[in-house]
Amino acid sequence: MKKKLSFLGVVFSAGMLLAACGGDDSTSSEEGSSTDSENSDLNLLEEGKFTTASSGLYKPFNYEEGGNLTGFDIDIGNAIAEEMGLEPNPVTTPFETIIQGLTTNRYDAVLGSMAITAERAEQVAFSDPYYYSGGVIFVREGNTEITSEADLEGATIGVVGQSTYDTAAQKYTDDIQYYSSDVVALQDLTVEGRLDAVITADVVGFEAQNAGLEIEVVGDPLWIEQAAVAVRPDDEALLEAINEALAAIIEDGTYDEISQEWFGRNLLDVDLEGIEILN
Repeated sequence: MKKKLSFLGVVFSAGMLLAACGGDDSTSSEEGSSTDSENSDLNLLEEGKFTTASSGLYKPFNYEEGGNLTGFDIDIGNAIAEEMGLEPNPVTTPFETIIQGLTTNRYDAVLGSMAITAERAEQVAFSDPYYYSGGVIFVREGNTEITSEADLEGATIGVVGQSTYDTAAQKYTDDIQYYSSDVVALQDLTVEGRLDAVITADVVGFEAQNAGLEIEVVGDPLWIEQAAVAVRPDDEALLEAINEALAAIIEDGTYDEISQEWFGRNLLDVDLEGIEILN
């Protein structure tokens, strides 16, 4: 991020120098027209803006603080938009209907920790993954009844509806409690008698533990999922532009800087050997 700002500062200074010397501005005008022309091919909801959706309830990936959206997803979306020469415009919508909102043109893309699955790929087109995360079981601290995946049979499990965790929970039980936020589900987990377990992302649970919730992990990750940006299947030019921008911010270190800031590690630097990849 700092490198990019420094580069922009140099470009700005050079532009001022050319103007002071009475340089011909036809070149810059042509470049601006070229960028505008490229962006016009992206089928954006609003010209010059990259409108992305998330639930806004998935801390630390996307959440509201002080009236503003923040989180890892938001920062990655901002960086991708800037790399594409667009203004970032993140919005929120319920995760349960987020794909429906995309297919009915309410935003340009979903950039809200959506995992790639074959079922979802029938409705949307996915970018390259922008992070890996493990789906894990959390229980109340001190719980001795659920010590493995097998113990989930018939248990009361809390999940966010229409998530990959919802699909996983259905394999074990019919007693599923639905939440709009993983964080709220984890908070309910600490209240005796409400939930036996919550299935969610490892990073989300660890963040809740750091915030003081008395919960613990059971066993190894059930799977590793690949979070990606989702667009409408026909938006091939936009998908290509997103992938190019993502590759660029990974290459120039912007991605690593954002990931280190939020998690103290690079979320793409994960050992996938021997663990099921969700698809």
